[in-house]
Amino acid sequence: MAARKLGRGVALVGAGMTNFGAFPGLSTRDLFVDAFVEMRNSVDKGFDPADIESLVIGNYSSTLFENQNFTAPFMATALGLVPIPATRVESACASSGVAFRQGVMNVASGLADVVLVGGIEKETDLPTAKVTDTLATASDSQFENPSGFTFPGLYALLATAYMDAYGATPETFMQVGIKNHENGALNPKAQFGQSIPQIMASKRASAEKRGKPVPSWDNELAFMHDDRSNPVIAWPMRLFDCSPVSDGAVAMLLVAEEIAHNFTDKPLHIIGTGQGSDVPTYERESLTSLKCAKVAAAQAYEMAGVGPGDIDACEVHDCFTIAEVIASEDLGFFKPGHAHGAIAEGQTRRDGARPINSSGGLKSKGHPVGATGGGQICEIWKQLRGEAGERQLPGDPSVGMTHNLGGSGMAAAIHIFERRN
Repeated sequence: MAARKLGRGVALVGAGMTNFGAFPGLSTRDLFVDAFVEMRNSVDKGFDPADIESLVIGNYSSTLFENQNFTAPFMATALGLVPIPATRVESACASSGVAFRQGVMNVASGLADVVLVGGIEKETDLPTAKVTDTLATASDSQFENPSGFTFPGLYALLATAYMDAYGATPETFMQVGIKNHENGALNPKAQFGQSIPQIMASKRASAEKRGKPVPSWDNELAFMHDDRSNPVIAWPMRLFDCSPVSDGAVAMLLVAEEIAHNFTDKPLHIIGTGQGSDVPTYERESLTSLKCAKVAAAQAYEMAGVGPGDIDACEVHDCFTIAEVIASEDLGFFKPGHAHGAIAEGQTRRDGARPINSSGGLKSKGHPVGATGGGQICEIWKQLRGEAGERQLPGDPSVGMTHNLGGSGMAAAIHIFERRN
């Protein structure tokens, strides 16, 4: 098959997001307006919203979370963008990653010069059990759900397969969680903006205040092994291996490359994009790799003309810590079975040779599923422009990647970005 190229260049010229967390009393419309305002303010030279020609919005299930279907026109109405075309894209947790790809193709095809891409989800108004049921609609209702598989169970299946194949241990996944909380503590948008040592100190202070025995963990791993503070959800996945229930929204502005200078002197060029799918877990040949991600990555690398060694900043889909481990191999950063050793050596830390999830990832930043892929893009926007503050990666990163999964790994959307000096 011939290598695919975009019909014309596409640039990202603005990106904004809300804090991720729980926001009672706010709807996705409220959140999307807030994200849009931040995006508008991020466009260095400003722009007229009347120039937006199309809206593509990623959303998993406003139908079940908010009892609101037909979401896209309501988002266009909230921003005063009617009557432009407004389209909702659903691909489970990859919804806004796929929406972004649709926006890119909209511009690349010549149908529009200025496209707004968004991602929205409002999960926390439902009780936890109902959230679990809603998210489970992204797994197989004929076989996986009746067998008792929740998403923690499905990713625990991947984790045990990886441990069996490559000799990893539960400490591998704990180290991912520790690293991502360390990064998230530097991210003002993060739902859980505390490092594990900060969480430990908070729990000690709380116990002392209540006159309870004060925990005496020797180190972070001792805390992560504590069944009371970090209970098993689906072995080997514990509480701190799982991303939270979240609300949030993102907004991103895509334009034709030839007019990007009208918006900013520091655009990010979309040089590669890929998308893939896979079968349910019970039909896969392997549980230690996700075919959809490997296929999407190969497409994106080929289009961009770069390889894994050229990526300076990468946000991967760590809905569970095992997902980050597998992603780092599927993207070619490490050979199969080698990621757990690299993690133990600190290679994926912000100051490591292969930094991953400088934002804190889904684990710490939060995971409002329809907004997650866009949240990853917002982090790459900041990192490549040198605007990430305390969590800014060293070495002046200029090429970034996002890896956004859907469901148990049945969908993947991958994008590669470049800042040109």
